[in-house]
Amino acid sequence: MKQQTRVVVIGGGYAGVTAANRLTSDDTVSVTLVNARDVFVERIRLHQLVAGTDDAVVDFGRVLAPAVGLRVDAVQRIDAADRRVLLASGAALSYDYLIYAAGSGRALADVPGGGSAHAIADLRDAGALRDALAAAGPQAPVVVAGGGPAGIELAAELAERGRPVVLACGGPLGPTLHERTRRGVARRLAALGVEVLDGPGSRVAAVTVDGAALADGRTIGGIVVWTAGFLVPELARASGLSTDAHGRLLTDETLTSVDDERILAAGDAASPSGVPLRMSCQAAGPLGGHAADTVLRRIHGEQPQPFAMGFVGLCLSLGRRHGVFQFEHRDDRPTGARISGRAGASVKELVCWGTVQQLVLEARHPGATRLPAAFGDRGRARMLASSGAAVRTTAPASGGAARP
Repeated sequence: MKQQTRVVVIGGGYAGVTAANRLTSDDTVSVTLVNARDVFVERIRLHQLVAGTDDAVVDFGRVLAPAVGLRVDAVQRIDAADRRVLLASGAALSYDYLIYAAGSGRALADVPGGGSAHAIADLRDAGALRDALAAAGPQAPVVVAGGGPAGIELAAELAERGRPVVLACGGPLGPTLHERTRRGVARRLAALGVEVLDGPGSRVAAVTVDGAALADGRTIGGIVVWTAGFLVPELARASGLSTDAHGRLLTDETLTSVDDERILAAGDAASPSGVPLRMSCQAAGPLGGHAADTVLRRIHGEQPQPFAMGFVGLCLSLGRRHGVFQFEHRDDRPTGARISGRAGASVKELVCWGTVQQLVLEARHPGATRLPAAFGDRGRARMLASSGAAVRTTAPASGGAARP
């Protein structure tokens, strides 16, 4: 009987589930996925949960391969020296390889009174906001702080349901959008009745009892929702692993920790060569699959390959009837080409549906969702070149043979 290689995957989001499923292609690998919830959360639908147009969850039985063991628990610490993961329940899981796909969560509203602001960073946040809005009534106004994709989508979703919404961007509307796309998004928000406040003066400087105070001195009444960015967990840093300035696990281009070749990272909490990809399900799936491929190559004594990916676009829902898909260069720079209106909404819905279907396919046929190698080589290479990062493609040996 072949010796089983134990792999623990931390995090049951898009990256973690993809990695866990990919690993089941080798029947000598035992895979355990640790996640704090017993359901898969469609994070890209959380604004819909708030508005009551979707529940944003999928049963793990649908998206996880049967061979993956699901452990519903929270990880408190990674003990890299002894190759163990310490859980909140008091239990410990030993591993031969660890994939760190801890994801990201709410960014703190670091302003006076910010602790009372709502968020939509995870299922609990979104559920609490939905309940608060229901208790306040359908005409209670909302102040959305942050003009990025999360803020835009939430503002549009709520406004389409008839709720008064102010979108306080704190800067330009949709800073990653092409100017043509930005103008189209602004027109749609205006048609929905969203009051868009942009420029430096629109930054929320304080959250008050009944609304928000802006940097330029204006005050706005309403339930405040903070969507200005996401933060990664402190788990990697608190466990003594090397991270970038934001707490993402620092890896080489094979997604291997710079500290330990038995630890890999994927998704929002990964920082390859100190140049992380945009937080998105578009990047999470390929990152998760590549982290698993690196593990499998090491198990079989093969040389891991550098990660290669190019972005395709950025899609936004603007309510249920309109949306936009912005085409992008491989290195995540926007182009002026886009699909908008009802066609854009259809593309966005197809993307949301497709991300789950990719997980289902990978669960049934591990490796089926691989991207062609040539697809993204130029995109990742350009990102690294523009950053001036010192690229490493091999991690220091942690001792011991590749197969435990």
